[in-house]
Amino acid sequence: MKGLLFLVLISVCWAEPHPDNSSLEHERIVHIQENGPRLLVVAEQAKIFSHRGGNVTLPCKFYHEHTSTAGSGTHKIRVKWTKLTYDYLKEVDVFVAMGHHRKSYGNYHGRVFLRESSENDASLVITNIKLEDYGRYKCEVIEGLEDDTAVVTLNLEGVVFPYSPRLGRYNLNFHEAERACLEQDSVIASFDQLYDAWRSGLDWCNAGWLSDGSVQYPITKPREPCGGKNTVPGVRNYGFWDKDKSRYDVFCFTSNFNGRFYYLIHPTKLTYDEAVQACLKDGAQIAKVGQIFAAWKLLGYDRCDAGWLADGSVRYPISRPRKRCSPSEAAVRFVGFPDKKHKLYGVYCFRAYN
Repeated sequence: MKGLLFLVLISVCWAEPHPDNSSLEHERIVHIQENGPRLLVVAEQAKIFSHRGGNVTLPCKFYHEHTSTAGSGTHKIRVKWTKLTYDYLKEVDVFVAMGHHRKSYGNYHGRVFLRESSENDASLVITNIKLEDYGRYKCEVIEGLEDDTAVVTLNLEGVVFPYSPRLGRYNLNFHEAERACLEQDSVIASFDQLYDAWRSGLDWCNAGWLSDGSVQYPITKPREPCGGKNTVPGVRNYGFWDKDKSRYDVFCFTSNFNGRFYYLIHPTKLTYDEAVQACLKDGAQIAKVGQIFAAWKLLGYDRCDAGWLADGSVRYPISRPRKRCSPSEAAVRFVGFPDKKHKLYGVYCFRAYN
């Protein structure tokens, strides 16, 4: 009986007569009370551009729908930044903040913090940007039972280049490809980076690994050995292959560098070992493949002299095509992997800035 009386009282408190016929007391409008304004997370820009060694702010702000307030005050705001991977079931922790607690993770440690220009600002500042920072980041804001997210893409200015080792084409499994790029001052390129390079004119017939584990190659001039001359230009996709057993080339990505790339003026041509020592004597190191591509693409470096690089290859960068120096196109010309002990060339050096 007490239970029935309780239900009747609730019905009286939360019901109103129908506005069109107040005499019909059995018609009621029931009010459903919301928990409060919905939490919204917004990124003012979907893409941010920066470069290696720079600082960048990934924008993220949070609001309550239909209000200008940042929070209800009843729950602490938790902000979490993660980096999205190509496996959408996995995310890499970057930074977490709740109250006075702050924590950064992995190689982001000491390089990330919240901007906090206002009480609803959850923007992430990344300092001393690294090549591997490229990618998509998720900003998640949690307040009590409410949460919302926004995604921001960090793009880096740089250059994609194909790479194969001294052993020749199609000799790298995925893990060896990753190491090969790192050894040449670069990282394995993403599909988006390769696609942008293709749109800028990159044409390469050898298939190479990308960071998602796929094997692809960019074609701007269709021809028989590269998918057929009657096919359309595009990025050809071989699909996903066994990362341990399958062997291909690799597409690497590098950005600008904090140093000086230069051709060493020397009275004589050098063997590989002599080239290494000559750079050391000049207060530098023999340059890497990624550094010659970055200097060529980003700085417009142009030199017709073939020179040794750290991997034992000989190359030269041409930004202004001319007779006897890549007359048809601007490119980093590849001479090959000559005999290190007997072949004589110049050398390209790199001196890092402190």
